[in-house]
This record gives sequence, structure tokens and C-alpha cells, in this order.
Amino acid sequence: MTGISKAACIGGGVIGGGWIARFLLAGIDVDVFDPHPEAGRIVGEVIANAEKAYAMLTGAPLPPRGRLRFCATLEEAVTDADWIQESVPERLDLKRAVLTQIDAAARPDALIGSSTSGLLPTDLQQDMKHPERLFVAHPYNPVYLLPLVEIVGGEKTSAATIQAAMDRLSPIGMKGVHIAREIEAFVGDRLLEALWREALWLIHDDICTVETLDDVIRYSFGLRWAQMGLFQTYRIAGGEAGMRHFLAQFGPCLAWPWTKLTDVVDLDEALIEKIGRQSDEQAAGLSIRELERIRDENLVGILQSLKGGDSGKGWGAGKLLKDFEQSLWAKGGSAAASFDPSKPLRLIETKVSPAWVDYNGHMTEHRYLQVFGDTSDALLRLVGVDLAYVEAGHSYYTVESHIRHLGEAKLGQAIHSTCQVLSTDDKRLHVFHTLYDTATGDALATAEHLLLHVDSKMGKATPAPAAVLDKVKAIVAAHSELALPEGAGRHVGQRR
Repeated sequence: MTGISKAACIGGGVIGGGWIARFLLAGIDVDVFDPHPEAGRIVGEVIANAEKAYAMLTGAPLPPRGRLRFCATLEEAVTDADWIQESVPERLDLKRAVLTQIDAAARPDALIGSSTSGLLPTDLQQDMKHPERLFVAHPYNPVYLLPLVEIVGGEKTSAATIQAAMDRLSPIGMKGVHIAREIEAFVGDRLLEALWREALWLIHDDICTVETLDDVIRYSFGLRWAQMGLFQTYRIAGGEAGMRHFLAQFGPCLAWPWTKLTDVVDLDEALIEKIGRQSDEQAAGLSIRELERIRDENLVGILQSLKGGDSGKGWGAGKLLKDFEQSLWAKGGSAAASFDPSKPLRLIETKVSPAWVDYNGHMTEHRYLQVFGDTSDALLRLVGVDLAYVEAGHSYYTVESHIRHLGEAKLGQAIHSTCQVLSTDDKRLHVFHTLYDTATGDALATAEHLLLHVDSKMGKATPAPAAVLDKVKAIVAAHSELALPEGAGRHVGQRR
């Protein structure tokens, strides 16, 4: 098995709640144990933010959301889970006790991951009867958007456990990186701690404010790090001679007395108050939830931009997102070939997300075209023009469109689209889509498209294969009994 059938999350705070959202939106049932009296509210708010972010992140069909259940005991939560994620506060005694309790109650084949950001897995698995299945699965906040997980094994963790953990992350859109040797704080937090220590000294010595320091990061090297990391960025800085030249030129600087990385700043009350006051001023009244939403929207934009990098093949975290979307389309986009011939095909079900609306709260014009394009894609998958077909070098391209706006789609509104296939020949496909308000059944917009079957490598129209044409013709034959939609044929393809 390379997927997670059921997950359990012990702890539902910032990190635990992110794990819960990541699992749920991947279609995985999650049982949760968290004794905090407001755990339900906290987790609910994290899930709400995650759903908004996913609506902006991808148009691929997500699986039905997993079932969420809060349990009265830890034992009840972990009983049937095959992946258990511990995310309790960062105290060795507490984590060790909780993990030992999980180990005693979990199925023998269950994987047990700890979200610790720095404790050694060898120390965590000390009292477990089955320590071979315990590993660190250290994510980054927000877990539902940032895909990286540091996978770290302890002295008694089996190689099979590490491999199983790595295999199960890809289907939920995450990237596991195996840290070869356990070390306190692993890799990511070691780097962050070094930067954080230097930053605290810069504030302590009044070199700059917290806002200035953040500006230095987000307007400069932070942008480079988001898509190339550290070493590849410096490789480019070395010019045509590459990394060796960069190290030869700038290596000696490491011996200069610039840094205070070996000195520990005294976080006394005065420094804490200075940082707290400057941070309050920087936030300018925005709540934590508002800042989280802004962060999520920005991360979505960065991920989508990276998805189009390297000439559309995807780059870095964007490549991971592109691969994840392809798996979603392959699973959720393979609609059944059966349909009701007395009606147009109902192909897309969605909601108007925050990323789709303008200042009036209405869906912007280009989003109508996006939904209609998704409807065409759903039809093509239905007749066999799927990802494998496109990767083999053939597809249908839209060459002419006409959209009519009949009503307004608003934020949060449930909408769906239908498709009526008007005609086809060996190269052409003529379709008519209608967008509806799902609650009222009112038509909100229509779109008429003419598509041509193409050989993408040759760059010209070519006849579609018989396997595709037979499926299209069957739909056309069924839809020929339907009334011609109002306005159809007067704009698209009328000269053909």
C-alpha cells in the first residue's frame, strides 16, 4: 500500500491542525484526540483557511473530503489508523509518554510520525515496544500548503518504515526528504535558527527594526530561495565558472568577524518588549487569522507561478504541485462513460472561491472562461482524451468561443456546468456549455466552443482516432434529440 487509508492526529494546534486539513482535503478520514476545550473551534478555523487556499491553488478535482471525528481518548483515535501523527507540545517527557501510549494502542502495522521540530527520534522511541515504526515527520507551517516533510529515523527505526513514510506522502501532495543522520533540529530548523539568532542581534543592537529586517528578506534573497534554494542560487552567482568560482571568491569571507552566530543574545524583558512593540506596529492591526489568509494567498500565487516554470514543466515546489494535480485529474477526472442521453452532461461541480471574485464579491469574467474550459476538459477525458493522450502528443484545442453572461455568480455560491455536444467530424468538435446556480437552477452563463483535434508536435489539425470519435459520436447521437440551446450556432462555427 502506498496511500493512507485512515489517519489519526494527536494534537490539533497550529501544526496538528495543518496535518488534519492536509489529510482531510486528500480524502482521508481523520480521527483526532486533543483535550484542549476549544480544539474543535481551532481545528475548524484551520480547515476553513485550508479550503479557501485549495480553492485558489488548483482547479483539479479534489476527492470527497475525508470524515473528521474527535475522539474522547487517544486509544480510540489511533485504533484503526495506518498513519498516526503526533503533534503535542515540544517537551521530551510529554512526547515520549504520548508516543509510548500510541505505540501500545495502535495497529502493529501502523506508521507513527512525530511533528517534533528538533528532538531526536532515538530519544522519542526509548520506551516504545515497537520503536522500529517511529520516525520524525517534521512539516512546515502551513502544513496544508507547504509540501516539505523532513523524514528522520532513530537508531531503532527500520529502513522499511522510512521508505513507507516517503511513499505515502506523494499521494497527498507532499515531498518527503530523508535526513540521513539524526541531529537536533534536523536541517531546516538549523538554517532558520542561524538566521534567527543573527536577526535577534541586529534588533538588539538597533541596526534595524523588525519590519526593515523582514523587508530585506522578502524583497531580495527570500524571492530567490523560494524557487532555487541556497546552493543553486550561489552557483548562478559564480557566473559561467559556477560554484567552484563562487567558493574561491567568497569563501575567505567566512573568516571575517562579521557574525554573532556563536553568541547567544539575552532575551531579557527589554528586548522582548522592543521586538513585541515593533511586531505590533508591523502588523498594523491585522489579526493572526487575517495574516494567515494573506500568507496563504501569497503562497498560492508563488506555487502557481512555479508550476508554470521551466517552460511549463514546473519548477521546485511548483513541479510537485503540477504532479499532484495530474494525479488528482487521473483519479477524479475519469468520469464514468455512462450518461443520461435525455440531458446535457453535468460535468463540473464547484463553488465560487475568494480568488475568483472582484471587489463586488462577484465572479470575475475570466473565471467564467476557466470553468467552461474545465467543462471542456471534463468532456475530453470522458471520451478518452486524458493526460496520457495529451502527453502522447495529441489533443483538442479551442479555436473559437462565445460567452453570454446571464446572471451573477457570487462568493461562496455553489455552481455547476453542463455540456451539450452539438456536432463533430474527424477534426472538429462543437460544444455548448451552461453554468448554473446549483441552489436555484438558474442559468448564469453559457459558452459555445469550437475545438480542433491537433497533433501538438506537428502543430496542425489532424483527424482524431476512431476510439475517440466513436465515443464523441455516441454523445452527439444522444444529444441530437435535445432541443438546440438558445443562441447556439449563431456565433461559433457559423462560417464553417
